[in-house]
Amino acid sequence: MKAEDIVKQRSGNKCELSGDTDNLNIYEVPSINKSGADTAILINEKYLNQIEKKEELNSKLWENVLPTSMWSEVPAVQVVSWRMLNRFRNESWAADALDMIYLEEDNLEWAKETGDHLSDVNASLHKDSNGNILQNGDTVTLIKDLDVKGSSLNAKIGTAVRNIRLVHDNPEQIEGKIEGQMIVILTKYVKKQ
Repeated sequence: MKAEDIVKQRSGNKCELSGDTDNLNIYEVPSINKSGADTAILINEKYLNQIEKKEELNSKLWENVLPTSMWSEVPAVQVVSWRMLNRFRNESWAADALDMIYLEEDNLEWAKETGDHLSDVNASLHKDSNGNILQNGDTVTLIKDLDVKGSSLNAKIGTAVRNIRLVHDNPEQIEGKIEGQMIVILTKYVKKQ
């Protein structure tokens, strides 16, 4: 039986966090040492987008879900619940849940592997000049002529920058190639295509 089938059977074709039955996806919970059906959960798309930071976090969406899902017998669900509770740790409902949640030692190590629990709801997302969320691999267009420091290159307004990379520790910067040269570009000077 395939891992996807195992997860669907285990969950009863319901989101393992919320119990929703529509827009379901298999989500492989990031792990260094584990793989297969044990690390995957069935999850509603709206929750998945927030976990993967494709949308801004919505506390109201999670407030009724996490205090219940954290008690799941499925380790992958426990890990996701713990990570998300830590993102909301400054809110009283999440702090209360974190005081009660219990993870086996190896699952707690797994939950801490990504360091995702260190960011919180206020963590900034990479956004273009219009407020659209940027992702690795997106194509953007320059909205201003830019002089590239340390180079004679002048990037003109309207130049398309394909396959961008997000600067991990700075939500105001992206990297992209212009005329074959990799440069850092401020997100306020681009718009997503």
